[in-house]
Amino acid sequence: MRIVQLLTQPDGGPADHAIDVACEIARRGHESHLVGPSADLAAQVSHQVTLHDVTMSSKRDLRGARAIAAALREIKPDVLHCQDRRAGLVGRVVGRAIGVPALVYTLHGVADGLSDLVAGNARAAHRRSRDGWYYLTGERLLCRATRARFVVPSRAVARFAVNHIGLDASVVDVVPNGVDVTRFAPRSGPNRSLTALWLGVMAPVKRLDVLVEALADVPELKLLLVGSGPEREAVEKAACERGIAGRVAFRDRVANPESAFAEADFFVLPSAAENCPLALLQAMASGLPVVASSVGGVPEIVRDGVDGVLVPPGQAAALAGALRALAADPARRRAMGGCARERVVRRHTLQTCVDGLLATYRKALSCT
Repeated sequence: MRIVQLLTQPDGGPADHAIDVACEIARRGHESHLVGPSADLAAQVSHQVTLHDVTMSSKRDLRGARAIAAALREIKPDVLHCQDRRAGLVGRVVGRAIGVPALVYTLHGVADGLSDLVAGNARAAHRRSRDGWYYLTGERLLCRATRARFVVPSRAVARFAVNHIGLDASVVDVVPNGVDVTRFAPRSGPNRSLTALWLGVMAPVKRLDVLVEALADVPELKLLLVGSGPEREAVEKAACERGIAGRVAFRDRVANPESAFAEADFFVLPSAAENCPLALLQAMASGLPVVASSVGGVPEIVRDGVDGVLVPPGQAAALAGALRALAADPARRRAMGGCARERVVRRHTLQTCVDGLLATYRKALSCT
């Protein structure tokens, strides 16, 4: 098959996932293309993947949309897989217009204002009047008009797609995300103070304010924050105001985060809403136990008390208690880290994920 992964965002989970998928598809002998902002992606893409430099900066970027259309006309893919919301909008419309045989869209997340419609999630932002018609009614109409298949990485968000967007369950495939368990594996780091790691995009939905509040009550613990985003300055300010700036280290996002996992004793994810977070899978594959909010698809990955500890979202006291308990018990951390690694090796490898995606592609092609 000739398969295109379409991206419009240069970083974050969907970008990392699309790169991994494109490389694994190429390794299996398919003709693999990645259409997206190449300046940000080139260093991470295998030479077996053909990279097409296209940037679309917003939904109103007509020049970017035309560039995507031109790239797709040149490639003539059998399958177009749209990997973020903007890509899902323009890719499905353009793909259907130019006759791409099979269209697939991965729903990596839910709009923050609608996040509480996913079981277990808290609402991550104020619900705007346009959210319903744009992300629910509009998405339902777009899916029907373009006859695209949906991939959803968790059962929780799959239920949202059926119950709230109104999609037919027959066009929704649950394909959990996966990671390279050779690349992300337990590694010894330097001797250092007890450290918790958070990694991702610093956005309000990640609730780093709750993490900083919790950290203030765990004086024996240091925190490494890896990433960037609109909340960076607010998090730095909050750490200073609580008198813990000396225990919080900031590091910009890196393309290869393996060394960050080697520096940590456990991973923490206090989000208000999640689907199937790639950073969580990477941490578990690296042998780290986790402390995470019990939101969205997270409980489908993390077994509470086995691979880590799950806490209610937005509750700093509960988060602090879980951090304190793990900080005090190195034997428990080692046992949970081993279980976490085994869990990912059994259920969430990149190979297993791509097996599922190829099955979806074949279903999409069989309906043309």
